Amino acid sequence: MKYLVMIQGTQADYEAQSGKASPGAPAWTEQDIQAMYAHMSAINNDLAETGEMVDGNGLGEPARTRSVERGPDGKPVITDGPYGETKEVLAGYWVLDCASLERVTEIAARVLECPVPEGTTDYPVIIRPILDGGGGDV
Repeated sequence: MKYLVMIQGTQADYEAQSGKASPGAPAWTEQDIQAMYAHMSAINNDLAETGEMVDGNGLGEPARTRSVERGPDGKPVITDGPYGETKEVLAGYWVLDCASLERVTEIAARVLECPVPEGTTDYPVIIRPILDGGGGDV
């Protein structure tokens, strides 16, 4: 079965990784960044070796995003981010093909072990089954 595994973050987290600290998002050093990349690369390599990796990527910061929604007149309304009403955003994801929910949960727990600077806000890793397209069953 395929699963979407999601990592959350905020604009402040992206800024912290660029060296700008704020409450709950201490500034990252180059060593912190390298440790994070090493951890995530090891996970990606292991998932590729087991054949469970379908796709995965980190996503750009919210400040570089757009929202396109329908306006009152039915025409698209485009706004730039970040968005004040949104605290957390999708910061990265994997699409994994795993034998069970237990297996993908083990992988998510490993993601949580990623080294981060002390004082960094902890976010849950979210797992969502991907529907097979055959009528809504998972």
